[in-house]
Amino acid sequence: MAALFAPFRQRDVTLRNRIAVSPMCQYSSVDGMPDDWQLVHLGSRAVGGAGLVMTEAAAISPDGRISPQDAGIWNDAQAQAWAPIAAFIRAQGAVPAIQLAHAGRKASTHAPWRGRSAVPVTEGGWEVVAPSALAYDATYPSPRALDAEGIAAVVADFRAAAVRALAAGFEVAEIHAAHGYLLHQFLSPLSNTRDDAWGGCFDNRVRLVLDTVDAVRGVWPERLPLWVRVSATDWVDGGWDLAQTVELARLLKARGVDLVDTSSGGLSPLQSIDARPGYQVPFARRIRKDAGIPTGAVGLITTPAQAERIVADGDADIVLLARELLRDPYFPRRAAAELGAQIEAPPQYQRGW
Repeated sequence: MAALFAPFRQRDVTLRNRIAVSPMCQYSSVDGMPDDWQLVHLGSRAVGGAGLVMTEAAAISPDGRISPQDAGIWNDAQAQAWAPIAAFIRAQGAVPAIQLAHAGRKASTHAPWRGRSAVPVTEGGWEVVAPSALAYDATYPSPRALDAEGIAAVVADFRAAAVRALAAGFEVAEIHAAHGYLLHQFLSPLSNTRDDAWGGCFDNRVRLVLDTVDAVRGVWPERLPLWVRVSATDWVDGGWDLAQTVELARLLKARGVDLVDTSSGGLSPLQSIDARPGYQVPFARRIRKDAGIPTGAVGLITTPAQAERIVADGDADIVLLARELLRDPYFPRRAAAELGAQIEAPPQYQRGW
């Protein structure tokens, strides 16, 4: 059997293979509501054969959205709208997963195809928050530094979002602590210049992530996996780096996190990345080895042979694909054919396979 198509079990959840749909923001919602776009976008990848299908970053609060068009899960109506999407994913044999997120200082910005600049309050924007009053760059909003009450509210919002995600039928929850969004902003000394209990030393900078994990794990059933997405490095001298990520991963494992979804970058416009096929895989391998926790590999994974090698060599336990699945929602079925694996097709599609 191809390693890529071996089942992957965590707690009481089993992925039918090691291919997962990575979160991909769609910037297509009104008032945070998922709709037919998310149903077709995510549902087609489940029909395409992925083992796990994860939503785009679902904002835990209105001010946690990246853009005014982001999907969310900060109210019950949104949870109810996600429910049939999660049910459809499950009906196709894939595991429905949701990413819970807060954009922090990278919030209130336009969708990428509109330039990523700040959205003025007069055009539907809002005041953004961060660990410190430091903007991402001159085109982004200037944030307000969170006080202790605001930090506690963020943790409570993550917890409430997890409760709603469970009610909606998701079976894996992922906390977004990567790509320069709020939790990552607290981790990195480049964006966190606080001198209180949430800033300065490593233990203080990871505090919000750990408190968030504890809050979510406290309401997320023991039978269901909890993942955390991290940026393994800021790609900037003096920033968050791989050694700190490994130490954080050890702490996450002790708190009941089941997998570290390993990406990188996104915190600083000064980042310098040598992006090439599989360039982030060594991060997943190092975390898996040194922290003893399962990992997911992401980033420029585009061929079945490449994905198979990552899993077969023990570099990561799963691969998460984004752009390749935008190009080809049926990548898992093509990969199975190339690797000589068996993968069941829906009866409606069996004539084609």
